[in-house]
Amino acid sequence: MTQPVLDGATTEVVRSYLVAAAEEMRATLIRTAFNPVIYEVLDFGISVYDAKLRLVAEATGLTRFLGANDYSLRKGVEYVGVENLHPGDIVLLNYPYWNAAHAYDATLFMPVFSEGSLFGYLCVRAHWMDLGAKDPGYVLDSTDVHQEGLLFPGTKVFERGAPDTKILELIRFNSRLPELVIGDLHAQVAALRTGERRIHEILAKFGRRTVERAIDQLIELGAATATEMLRGLPQGSWTAVDWLDDDGVSDYAVRMQVTVTIADGTMTCDFTGSAPATRGPVNLPLGSTIACARVAYKAFTTPYEQANAGHFAPLRVRTEPGTLFHATYPAATFTQWTGNLAVELIYKALAQGMPDRVAACSGGDVPGFMMVGEHPEHGGFYAISNNDLVGWGASATHDGHGPANHICQTAGHNTPVEVLEARSGMVVERLEIRCDSAGAGRFRGGCGLRRDIRFRSAGEFLSVIKRTKTPPWALAGGAEPEPSQVLAFPGTEREQRVGTKRLTVRPGDRISLLTAGGGGHGDPRTRDPDLVRADVAEGYVSAAAARNDYGVEVSR
Repeated sequence: MTQPVLDGATTEVVRSYLVAAAEEMRATLIRTAFNPVIYEVLDFGISVYDAKLRLVAEATGLTRFLGANDYSLRKGVEYVGVENLHPGDIVLLNYPYWNAAHAYDATLFMPVFSEGSLFGYLCVRAHWMDLGAKDPGYVLDSTDVHQEGLLFPGTKVFERGAPDTKILELIRFNSRLPELVIGDLHAQVAALRTGERRIHEILAKFGRRTVERAIDQLIELGAATATEMLRGLPQGSWTAVDWLDDDGVSDYAVRMQVTVTIADGTMTCDFTGSAPATRGPVNLPLGSTIACARVAYKAFTTPYEQANAGHFAPLRVRTEPGTLFHATYPAATFTQWTGNLAVELIYKALAQGMPDRVAACSGGDVPGFMMVGEHPEHGGFYAISNNDLVGWGASATHDGHGPANHICQTAGHNTPVEVLEARSGMVVERLEIRCDSAGAGRFRGGCGLRRDIRFRSAGEFLSVIKRTKTPPWALAGGAEPEPSQVLAFPGTEREQRVGTKRLTVRPGDRISLLTAGGGGHGDPRTRDPDLVRADVAEGYVSAAAARNDYGVEVSR
């Protein structure tokens, strides 16, 4: 029997209610989380699904988690069995190959029942600070998944509304930061229960049949809109290659390759030709690769629409099991930085077919760092992290923005200096825009930044950058900026430049982080001289660079 078509107004109102439910879940998580990576950085993903496991609505969160919960939920429900799910159940999944992430990104999901039957699911994914991996903080050199923390393939932590205290105690006793981890777990539970209440209110207000029909129409519309947009883009296939510095264990560069094809209303990202799975932890689970492809794909199809399953229907992702972009057991997966570069790898391929629509490389990577140790005031163990800002790439019509969060994390934040200093043994002595860090061009890239840190207590500083040897790429004759660098112990006998590394630090030691700018677009000699002079006045470009790169004399 054909279902009646809902009017557009009703469909849109239902959509807004569903998105509002997801956003209220987000607000609950932020207000109740213990860990600043969640409540400051916004390292989480929140989504709503129907009973067919179709994405219905998402809250604003980490961009790379765009639709990532889809893969996790499908695997989790398959493992637990839909027949074994009951009202009040909450399931924990962090097994990397099913979870579309590493082991510290914990996904909690719960079924939502209405009128005695399953209506849908709610998911909250968030980064936990410690689950007993071989090293505190971030694991940089694991060689198999069992060095990366406690694993849950789809384990009920709440059953019919009651907590499983044995599982919670197992988590507590396997974490170096049990208060934070258990606190964040309960924050995710609070977010799920907030969402459950709101879904019940929506069903009571509109009726289940109306809501389900609205969801069907929204998904149909999303697919039709994305397909139409793809048909309006240049058609063809383009291949791009780039490199990771290393795999965290060996020194050799790791090849990344993608071929992007747009044809017949579809877009295919084929990662065939990338390196085999590495010994170190830079391998991506398939679900994570799909999520990265979705970030780039959605930017070119429906960037201004709230995501649902329909929007992603025309996207195809191809990989080979046992390779860099399709990790299989027991491959190490903890350092997920490959995904940051994968987003820009797709853009690099697309730039060949639509150079006027794609910006140059945006810093090339996410320059992350972490500090672990004993707090200088209270002596308790801490772990805190930050992802620093880079310059965005220039386009055919605009200078690059920056410093700003990398394009794969645009909805997230960096950790405020006040939080870093209060919760660790670090003091940030300098935080400023780096002059001459942007790639020159008719339109220049955005600038990177410099952050100088002094340590007031001993501990370990973890630098997490996977692109320090190859510069961010430019377009149309623009200049490539220098890649990000970390200068450890400057001005001492221990001075060294590092990429991804765990460093032992002592009180009084210093480290300087120098993040990359964006690639330039077009011949720098064709840039408007007045813009060059303005850049010098603002401190973005030096007088020497104005003369040497742009051919403009500036007296200051």
